[in-house]
Amino acid sequence: MKNAVGREIPDSLLVDGKEVYQGKNYMDGKYLQKAAPRTKRYEPPRESKIVDSIVQALQDCGAKSGMTFSFHHHLRDGDYVVNLVMKSAIEELGLEDLTIAASSLGAAHDPIADYIEAGKVVGIQTSGIRGRMGEVVSAGKLKTPAIIRSHGGRPRAIEGGEVHIDIAFIAAPTSDCAGNCRGVGGKSDCGSMGYAMTDAKYADHVVVVTDCLVDFPNFPASVEAIDVDAVVVVDSIGSPKKIASAAARISQNPRDLMMAENVAKVIASTPWFQEGFSFQTGVGGPSLAANLFLEQYMDQRGIKMGWAIGGICGPMVELLRKGKVGKVIDVQDFDLDAVRSIHTTPGHYEMSASQYANPANKGAFVNKLDFVVLAALEIDTGFNVNVLTGSDGVLRGAPGGHPDTAAGSKVCIIVTPLVRGRMATVCEHVVTVTTPGDCVDVLVTDYGIAVNPLRPDLVQCLDEACIPHVTIEALKEKAYSLVGRPDDLEWEDKVVAVLEARDGTILDVVRKIKPLTL
Repeated sequence: MKNAVGREIPDSLLVDGKEVYQGKNYMDGKYLQKAAPRTKRYEPPRESKIVDSIVQALQDCGAKSGMTFSFHHHLRDGDYVVNLVMKSAIEELGLEDLTIAASSLGAAHDPIADYIEAGKVVGIQTSGIRGRMGEVVSAGKLKTPAIIRSHGGRPRAIEGGEVHIDIAFIAAPTSDCAGNCRGVGGKSDCGSMGYAMTDAKYADHVVVVTDCLVDFPNFPASVEAIDVDAVVVVDSIGSPKKIASAAARISQNPRDLMMAENVAKVIASTPWFQEGFSFQTGVGGPSLAANLFLEQYMDQRGIKMGWAIGGICGPMVELLRKGKVGKVIDVQDFDLDAVRSIHTTPGHYEMSASQYANPANKGAFVNKLDFVVLAALEIDTGFNVNVLTGSDGVLRGAPGGHPDTAAGSKVCIIVTPLVRGRMATVCEHVVTVTTPGDCVDVLVTDYGIAVNPLRPDLVQCLDEACIPHVTIEALKEKAYSLVGRPDDLEWEDKVVAVLEARDGTILDVVRKIKPLTL
């Protein structure tokens, strides 16, 4: 069946009420019944929940083959906990047929690829999938298709019972003996722990893994002891130095700065750029640089930002410290400046991923956003965006909060160069649709600006501000004139990953790439 972004979805995936994507507002008026975790009727008093090892925690929680274990990724490429747990479960306890349900997975988790190839890990449910694991899944070596969800789609699926977590493992920079844990303090400070909160509330069992035990009670707790079964103290849960990526820095590239300035011009041309406006930016270089130019327009107008959300970086923290933004509400920290800020800067708050972006809750922050500025690996003439698969069709990215903020905001701006190397970023059809075009409003490139025809009001705003713009088709043709039209990828029939829209419908699938023949 073909969905609203023109992608053919195999009928075999449309079971148990699963539907294809039919537009960003399709689920309006429909209901889901929230799930409830299993819990004992009575918990006897315990002086401490500390156990000797991860193996002991697994045994105490009744770990067995076929279970689903969940993880969060606030330590990003510095995380050690996923590998520690899976090694204990598979190599020491001999478990198999396991599913990993993580908020994201990256190069830090390359060892898991071995377990996939060995048939020990048979399911992956995640937002991001990169590194060797992405290559192995793309090669069709995972027994079942990986399920890719946005940061809002994940808590929706957990709360709605689509994902049942048997044991959630919480990587905690600090914890007390009862399991009250926080993302601050100790040697592995990661700041916000927003992705772990839903897991802890809905999992049958919860294990806190920490490298810094502190006195009881460790308050205010990100994950509370009322949901925790066991606490394990290890030598290290990860390396905070690897939280930040190269992308999470303001670019000094003149091309990127020019695009960032144009982003700010577009924002300033709209009626929503007024006192108390709300904002989120992605972590790409041009996206972050937009903060600098936006601050200049704020000063010219004599206005301040009301609040900002998202994965938070140093530039947004700096605006908070300057008094240019009222509040920063934070589900994840992307650099150490943000990590340090969340427990030292007044007005910097933590929130859960569900509160951030879950389309099924009644107060998601993304639905109050005025502006979001996001990057893209590629964008097509339907304004569909890909941030998941490379030009070779291999899984090496993540939707993250991209589709959630695009759908919820009043103005979604994509900023990307027209070409990267020898690849056209603006193209006829993206490899994989991760954010549908009906959620994207403006494209800013180094060769011009394009406005989605679905937003004639924004066309009028740019015209009144004398900001030149062109059609996205013209940008595509310019890109092809520079680097040529790419050859079509050749796919096998096998589906290696299913990409869910944030509402749970199927937005796209990733198939196994046909091997090159020499």
